[in-house]
Amino acid sequence: MTPPICSVIELRQYTMQPGRRDELVSLFEREFIETQAAEGLHVRGIFRDADRPDRFVWLRGCTDMAARGAGLAAFYDGPVWRRHRHAANATMVDSSDVLLLRPLTDWPVESASGRWQMQVFRTDAAADAVLGDAMRRSGLCWLATEPAPNNFPRHPIREGEQVVVALAPGQVVLLSPLREILNAPVQTLNLLPTPASPLQ
Repeated sequence: MTPPICSVIELRQYTMQPGRRDELVSLFEREFIETQAAEGLHVRGIFRDADRPDRFVWLRGCTDMAARGAGLAAFYDGPVWRRHRHAANATMVDSSDVLLLRPLTDWPVESASGRWQMQVFRTDAAADAVLGDAMRRSGLCWLATEPAPNNFPRHPIREGEQVVVALAPGQVVLLSPLREILNAPVQTLNLLPTPASPLQ
């Protein structure tokens, strides 16, 4: 099935209780993929951080901000989350590391190696204005900060930051123009898809 086009993407990085990441992976894959999709919330990738055993990373997409607000309210006030929220929350230390993004290029399909790398760049300027054609020629998936305000304030996001995110099968290659607008160290995530992750 062709995945829906999502103009809004959440990058969600959770810090887990020691030794409980796989517990959340199992619960998430069993209960939270199809049930979110039914509310217009599309899980685009589910990953273990290969370098940090206490980190769980996933991507959620929506067709637009209105669909995001309506879908989150429907899911988190609905019966599935109500039934499983205590079990899910018990596995986590923190779930507030969330970036609200918009895609700048096409979404990737799969990785021949079964590994993905993501880099998060904090910048002083909008990436699409600086990178332009170089970004599109790179063959990577690029996303940047979605400027719309958080329309589901029950779940906080990182605000007041300008970021650009690159996602690649294998390894991200830093584009030279990015060096000129970086204002913080680059965050690198080496990601292993879980069995039910749409990105493999």
